[in-house]
Amino acid sequence: MRIDNAMKKHRQFLYAIGVAAVAMSVTATPVEAQRGRGGRGAPQTPSAPAPRLPDGTPDFAGLWQGGGTNNGDISRALKPGEELIMLPWAEEHMTTLRSQNDPQANCLPSGVPRGAPYPWRMLQTPTHEAATHIFIVYEGNIHSYRQIFMDGRDHPDDPDPTWYGHSIGRWDGDTLVVDSVGFNDRFWFDYLGHPHTEQLHIVERYTRTDMDNMTIEVMIDDPGAYEKPFTVAGAARIQEGEILEYICNEYNIDLEHIDAPAQLP
Repeated sequence: MRIDNAMKKHRQFLYAIGVAAVAMSVTATPVEAQRGRGGRGAPQTPSAPAPRLPDGTPDFAGLWQGGGTNNGDISRALKPGEELIMLPWAEEHMTTLRSQNDPQANCLPSGVPRGAPYPWRMLQTPTHEAATHIFIVYEGNIHSYRQIFMDGRDHPDDPDPTWYGHSIGRWDGDTLVVDSVGFNDRFWFDYLGHPHTEQLHIVERYTRTDMDNMTIEVMIDDPGAYEKPFTVAGAARIQEGEILEYICNEYNIDLEHIDAPAQLP
């Protein structure tokens, strides 16, 4: 019984943190999101210069909090001047969604660029020379990870659709540019259920501006669901500590209680 109570308290604690993070993030304006305010792992004040690896490229290794979009409503992270215009079928589809069917609520991967209101770790390998791979390891949901190929390869001609797609990276000065295709159409962009299709193409730009802060811009292009590409922006901040074990399947006992239209927590 003590173990059951401890697990329940742990789940409630993590859920409360996630809700609080989303609640703060959805109040941020696009400019605030770019500055990292509103619960987005925000830059606060400049710190020491960003570290570099022996080959001169920025070192992104570390535990980060925040992301390139708004976990609650992706439209609230739009860069100034950008528009998110859905095709009619996508607008209609959103009216049919229910919160309990959110893949993230069912312990499935949250996809790109949604992430989750949990820390994530970025790893580059090798570190003594130019990286051939970069990995993003997520604490939330199923302890999932992304693999970014930095060895100059191209996307496969017909990639199998997956939750995180096929990602290839390159350097644009000090900015890491990640180009991803080959997504399935199952994950939601946010709690409201903004959809996408398998035509989804995403380009992310990660810039470590100093020791503690990172800006993230994400271009989303999906002609199957949106009239034109749009770009969202956010930020992440370095954290102390380590990723904790969080097994969503063991703790999420609330699905039966969230039988409601897709909405913010």
